[in-house]
Amino acid sequence: MYKTIYIPVDNSDHSNTAVDVGVEFAKTFGSKIVGSHVYAAKMHDKRFKQMEAGLPEEYHDEKELDRQRQIHDSLITRGLQIITDSYLDYVDKKCNESNLPIERKSLEGRNWKVLVEDINTNAYDLVIMGALGVGAVKDSVIGSNTERVIRRIRNSDMFIIKNTEPMNNGKIVVAVDGSPYSFGGLMTGLALGKAFNRPVEAIAAFDPYFHYAAFHSISGVLNEEAGKVFRFKEQEKLHEEIIDSGLAKIYQSHLDISREIAQAEKTDVKTTLLDGKAFEKIIQYVRKDVPWLLIVGRIGVHSDEDMDIGSNTENLLRSAPCNVLVSNRKYVPPIDTQAEYTIAWTEESLRRMEKIPIFARGVAKTAIHRYAIEKGHTIISNTVIDAAVGHILPKGAMDAMRALGGNLEAAGIDRDKMQADDSVAKDLMGNTLSGMMTGIVEEKPKNSVGTQAYLDRMSQNYFVCDGCGYIGKGDTPVKCPVCSADGDKFKLVDKQIFEAAAKAEGELETDLAYDDVPMQWTKDAKEAIRAVPAGFQRRRAKARIEKSARKLGMTTITLEYAAPTIKEAADEDYQPIFANKGTGTAPAAEVKLATTTTNGTNGTNGEHANGNGAAKPEETSPFTWSADAQARLERAPEGFMRDCTKALIEKHAEKIGATLITAEVANEGIEQAKGYMADAMKTGNLKDMIANLTGSKSGAN
Repeated sequence: MYKTIYIPVDNSDHSNTAVDVGVEFAKTFGSKIVGSHVYAAKMHDKRFKQMEAGLPEEYHDEKELDRQRQIHDSLITRGLQIITDSYLDYVDKKCNESNLPIERKSLEGRNWKVLVEDINTNAYDLVIMGALGVGAVKDSVIGSNTERVIRRIRNSDMFIIKNTEPMNNGKIVVAVDGSPYSFGGLMTGLALGKAFNRPVEAIAAFDPYFHYAAFHSISGVLNEEAGKVFRFKEQEKLHEEIIDSGLAKIYQSHLDISREIAQAEKTDVKTTLLDGKAFEKIIQYVRKDVPWLLIVGRIGVHSDEDMDIGSNTENLLRSAPCNVLVSNRKYVPPIDTQAEYTIAWTEESLRRMEKIPIFARGVAKTAIHRYAIEKGHTIISNTVIDAAVGHILPKGAMDAMRALGGNLEAAGIDRDKMQADDSVAKDLMGNTLSGMMTGIVEEKPKNSVGTQAYLDRMSQNYFVCDGCGYIGKGDTPVKCPVCSADGDKFKLVDKQIFEAAAKAEGELETDLAYDDVPMQWTKDAKEAIRAVPAGFQRRRAKARIEKSARKLGMTTITLEYAAPTIKEAADEDYQPIFANKGTGTAPAAEVKLATTTTNGTNGTNGEHANGNGAAKPEETSPFTWSADAQARLERAPEGFMRDCTKALIEKHAEKIGATLITAEVANEGIEQAKGYMADAMKTGNLKDMIANLTGSKSGAN
């Protein structure tokens, strides 16, 4: 359960008890203990310098002052280290007595800050800290370091020692409020109860009295007319008859779910429902019969994830007379378990569910339960069923299902006796139900809602600001929101020009963009973009062209429009990773691009950084590949991975002096390549590492 247990020590009674508890946990769960102490040498040095002015006059002599500083520095550097070692020796002794593995940590800095950094960095499973340290006094409630650490830990469970008595046979009490953290705490409590043979109780507290105090306070500030609008009598009646009993039912359901969870873990749990202010009632409960451990979630059901600690947890941490475990573990009970105790069905909705064939009824109920829980419903009516089915199934499926039901009734088929073979049942139980129903009930629309909405927007007018390039849609802009240019600086985008160019450039090919929006490319534009090196550069150039076109409301890419971006991408100084890879450009595409200038007219300059209009031919490889080796290479994914694998195999062959690459040589190279690639992926320096391994030089083609 707990593989690593972290124990900060300071030789206080609470700290020493934390060590004892940690040893018992480690013996039970086979854990490793990490003992640590943080000393603040820099803080002492700074404080000593501040106090120098208050020293007696005989110490103001420079030589004496230097001597005192040296003495103090020696005490700080060496003395605090000796103290730290002494504290950790106690942990060592306890662990050695029980033959437990231990790691010692001597840390320097601000106590709480260094502890938080160490805990979060190493993600220890459990942290055991004393509630109070060596500086505690009679009225101390919780130490500042302990409180600051608890507020900043998000992954480790925090076991706070408040009772310095030896571990007794007391019970474990878990406070549940329906949050994942409280149920996570329950799971931890059940595991500890089993491990240490202790009884576990689950308690929940709800406050039915708050509205009385709130209404009383409000009524004191409202005038008579406002009081009539607020309708206090109706509000009180609503709370007395509905809300108060509803709250009781909600929190009782949390306890019922807790009992179900315990039974699933093959154990049992006592449950108690308390009414009143949550932390107050829980404090009273644990004071009446002090348990060994109180478990609470770090945050509760009404908290946001970025909350450091819930108010009830904070109050319990300060006031509880027993040890407190603050749970950072989360657990969400199964949907059906939650639904059994938190959701009710109307009679009409239950009769409706009986119309579903029996083999699919359980799946349907679970899907509706999931929807109801997600949306916060506690009663499932026909309206909720309609909303759930509409959320799960595509449009038109409900009508198809009603028609299917009518056919079953007409045929006299008993839904309670319908059977399905294993393959159908598997489909229904999996995540393919929605897709299956889509295929059966109706054809998929040609475009998604988002795609169709985009295409509908294309009918708008688009305007480009001459000053900054801002694009406006719809009516003629009055003023540019970016550069404040007047509306007369906007130019209407004439789509007819591009449509005419598209017709002149021949047939169109349709590609789907990343969001499934269809973009049409003319044949000339499609051919010209092949002048950009294949792979990332070509994909990037294509994406830039399509994005800029879409901003202008265009769905067709012509060579005239795309040429400037293609030329810019083709002129980039592209250095392929592999010496045998080449530029990946098409000579015919470069010729096509060379005949097009940025405005679509014929040009004369077709040169770019990759050559003078034609791709440089690939160099002849000095290696000969056997058929088996070639077959082994082709098992690698085509493209980058295969090129990478080939280059690394040839590098290995060169290293061992082989010119004939056999299957054996290929396998040896691949095994080495796996290690190189793993290292490259870890460091993120893939290109440079592969370039070094394959021997690529700057400027190689």
